[in-house]
Amino acid sequence: MGDAYGLFTRTTLVEIWLLLATFILCSFIGAERQVRQKVAGYRTHVLVGLGSCTFTLISAYGFSAALPPGGTMDPARIAAQIVSGIGFLGAGVIFKGRNVVRGLTTAASIWVAAAVGMACGAGMLSLALSLTAFHLITLYVVSPAVRKIPTQDANKVLHLGYADNQGVLREVLAVATNMGFSSSILSTNKAGTDQKPIVLMDIRFHGHLPLRELVPYLLDVPGVKSVTVHGADPNEDDDDGGA
Repeated sequence: MGDAYGLFTRTTLVEIWLLLATFILCSFIGAERQVRQKVAGYRTHVLVGLGSCTFTLISAYGFSAALPPGGTMDPARIAAQIVSGIGFLGAGVIFKGRNVVRGLTTAASIWVAAAVGMACGAGMLSLALSLTAFHLITLYVVSPAVRKIPTQDANKVLHLGYADNQGVLREVLAVATNMGFSSSILSTNKAGTDQKPIVLMDIRFHGHLPLRELVPYLLDVPGVKSVTVHGADPNEDDDDGGA
């Protein structure tokens, strides 16, 4: 009885320690998402990590007493199901609107939180710690540096023609913002007639998507007369259109 109690105590202390390690590591991952005001924030990531760790611990220790003498169990069976379950949770934070997909990084971080919990549950604390460190380095160090690399659209300018005094520019900027573009107006000129004034504007857009993806949506804005991209590569066709 004493040996069984001692084994129970040692196992319980190990389980609590692994849960605590999961809580600490997943707190770092969740806090990063919370600071960026993402849909799945601190609570989601910590709970996913703790749940994954607990399932892994149950798989490893929970059924040992129910085994027949000489029987064996496969701890990987429950752990394998965690991967499938987290896939549904990750899909729930991915949103697609028009030509923009949002939430992929948050969904990936949920996978990482699950992996951290599983690694802790399996007693692989070095792996869990390394994964957490690489995750934070990727988001806070490497990713900002990659964003500074000039894209092929860096020197392109979009030439926009639209009807004046109809609120067209506001709609154009709203469409671009919804697609993840920031904008800076370079020049503005007047054209057309007094009855039908036209504004010709040069705008530089910056975003993760290629600029050519934005052009069709701008052409759909009521009042937009023409959209032309200047400064394209010689091997590319200019994206342009008119209404």
